[in-house]
Amino acid sequence: MPEVVVAGAGPAGRALAAACARAGLHTVLLAPHPWAPWRATYGIWLDELPGLPRDVVAAAPRHTIAFGTSPHVLDRRYAVLDNEKLRDWLTDPGVEVVDGRLGEVTAPVVVNATGGRGRGTEQTAYGLVVAGAGALVPPDTAVFMDWSRPSREPSFLYGVPVRDGVLVEETCLARKPGLPPDVLAARLRHRLVRAGVPVEGREELVRIPLDVPRPGALAFGAAAGLVHPATGYSLATALRLAPTVAAALAEGLRTSPAHAVRAARHELWPPSAQAVHSMRRFGLRALRRMPGELVPEFFELFFRLPPRLQYAFVSGRTDVEGTAAAMLELFRAAPWRLRRVLAS
Repeated sequence: MPEVVVAGAGPAGRALAAACARAGLHTVLLAPHPWAPWRATYGIWLDELPGLPRDVVAAAPRHTIAFGTSPHVLDRRYAVLDNEKLRDWLTDPGVEVVDGRLGEVTAPVVVNATGGRGRGTEQTAYGLVVAGAGALVPPDTAVFMDWSRPSREPSFLYGVPVRDGVLVEETCLARKPGLPPDVLAARLRHRLVRAGVPVEGREELVRIPLDVPRPGALAFGAAAGLVHPATGYSLATALRLAPTVAAALAEGLRTSPAHAVRAARHELWPPSAQAVHSMRRFGLRALRRMPGELVPEFFELFFRLPPRLQYAFVSGRTDVEGTAAAMLELFRAAPWRLRRVLAS
């Protein structure tokens, strides 16, 4: 009988299963079609995973830029991952892989890593991989956010080099429900036509629930609420936490399964992470209330923050002081019309 079952064979589930096996636990990775290809494009900040193997990185442009109401060069390096190499890196031969669903295999500890669920506030995007998009995405550059086309229901352009071209996505950051794919597709096609870029290529659809509540049962990855409520990012967080959660499970199982689950939950959600998550959720609610014409102005202020404060809000999952300082500085810099939204 296995000691740990991890349900879900995406990057988060595979990372935790591999970490559990390396911690000496008999681990089963359970999913329907566990070797199905990963269709999503995964991007991370390189400074969040300094030990990432070079061959797992499909592209790491030299420059990262963003637009609020003016252009900004960000002091961080962005990378797009190679899905096949990422899965190879996260696959451990000590993990037993089973084709099945949650509940079909029992163990003292069962972890739900099947992804976020719900139809609350969500991030949606429609993308195309095009042969070239130099007018929108300069060579050797990642466009993190481009809010330069304000509208009543705002969306931004995201653009990164990938192995077979350049991925350009029209993205609705946070809305309940998210803007539908046909609306985003029309906006993206309009951008491409105006820039002289052929409107053809491989499609990509994105839907990320942003306000998934922390579950009662033990979970990991997006299913555990690890998605950043104001950006939609969770991969780097899951990869960083996998070894510490696995170590907590291994140590806790020496006493009892209940003790192991409590220890793992503490690693996932220490008080500092809970406090930061609450502040980020406050930021998410402010974004949802914000009139569309003010969104580019808000991000203009964000991209003017010192890099350490930008990092704190985007990546400082347990950095209570840094996250609070970033939010306070944004409020201080905001004009009154924006302050009223942020304070309401």
